[in-house]
Amino acid sequence: MQKIKTALLSYGMSGKVFHAPFLNFHPGFDLIGSWERSKKLLHQDFPALKSYASLAEVLQDDIDLVVVNTPVATHYQYAKQVLEAGKHAIVEKAFTTTVAQAKELMAIAKDKNVKLSVFQNRRWDSDFKTVQQIISDKVLGKIVEAEIHFDRYNPLLSPKLHKEIVSDGSGILKDLGPHIIDQALCLFGLPNSVFADIRITREYSLVDDYIDLLLYYANFRVRLKAGFFVREANPAYVIHGEKGSFLKPRGDVQEDELKLEYKPNLETWGTEPIEKQGLLHSEINGEIIREIVPTLQGNYFDFFDGVYHSIVNNSPEPVTAQEGVQVIQIIEAALQSNAQKRVIDL
Repeated sequence: MQKIKTALLSYGMSGKVFHAPFLNFHPGFDLIGSWERSKKLLHQDFPALKSYASLAEVLQDDIDLVVVNTPVATHYQYAKQVLEAGKHAIVEKAFTTTVAQAKELMAIAKDKNVKLSVFQNRRWDSDFKTVQQIISDKVLGKIVEAEIHFDRYNPLLSPKLHKEIVSDGSGILKDLGPHIIDQALCLFGLPNSVFADIRITREYSLVDDYIDLLLYYANFRVRLKAGFFVREANPAYVIHGEKGSFLKPRGDVQEDELKLEYKPNLETWGTEPIEKQGLLHSEINGEIIREIVPTLQGNYFDFFDGVYHSIVNNSPEPVTAQEGVQVIQIIEAALQSNAQKRVIDL
C-alpha cells in the first residue's frame, strides 16, 4: 500500500485528538512528525516522530501531505507556503478568513497539481449522518424549515488566547460556525441569501460568542445557531417537512472518546448511546408513524480515507476547496448582514 508521508503544523488539542489518531491508524499514512513551538508534547505520545522547529524544516523534509491545524488567522499564510512547496494540504476550518484568500489557495493547488481539502470532520458525525439519511430518504416530504444548533454552556473565556483576542480568525462565527454552515450546505446547497445576528454575550468577551444565521432558499428556510449560554440543550437538528418532522440531539461520541485517548477502529467506533437517538414523526405510505430512529455510525476515519484516495487515485477530495470557499462566502455575507442589519444576496 502506497504510504503518504504526513506532517502536522501543531500538536495541541487538534493534532493530538483529531488528526494523529487517524493518521496513525490508517495504513496508508506515515505520520512523520509535527511542528512544535513552546510546548514539546509530541514525544510523549510518539517518541519516534520528528519535532520540527519551523515550517521551513517541515517543507524541506520528504513530506507529501501537510495538515494546517494552526489558528484560523494563520491558515492562508501557512497553507499558501505548503501548496507552493508542492505538498498536498489539509486545512482546518475555518478554511481562511476571506473568500479571496480561499480562492487563491484553490488556484495555487490547481496550478501545482496538488490536493487541497478542508477538514470538516463533522460531516462524519453520527448524528449528522443520520439526519442526512433521513432527508435523502424523503420521509419528511418537501422540506419547509430546518434548524441546526451547536450549543454549549460555558460562560468562561477560553484559556487559548488566540480564541479570545480580536483577530480576523477569532470568534464563534469562524470557530463553531463553519461546522453548521458546512452541514447546511451539504444538506441543502448554497442559499440565495443570508441574514445574521452576531453578538457578544459573555462578560469580558472581546469576540463574538453568539450567532443566529438565517439562510434563505427558494421554498424553505434554514436557521443556524451557536452560543455559550445553553444549559439545557435544544435538539441539535430540527427538520420539518410537509409530511413530518425529525428531531435529533447532538450525540456523536468521537471527540469525547478521542480526548480520553481511545483509539479509533472500524467496527464499533462512533457508536452513539441509544438515548441519543432521533425522533421521526411523519406520514409514510399513508400511515402516521412516530418512532425512534437508530443512529448511523460515525467515523472521522472516512475523511482521512477520502484524502488518501484523492492523492493516490486522483479522486475528488472528501471536502473540496470549492466547498471551503462556499462556507467562507456565507461567513462574509453574515458579517455584512450583521453590520448593515439587512439580508445579503449571494
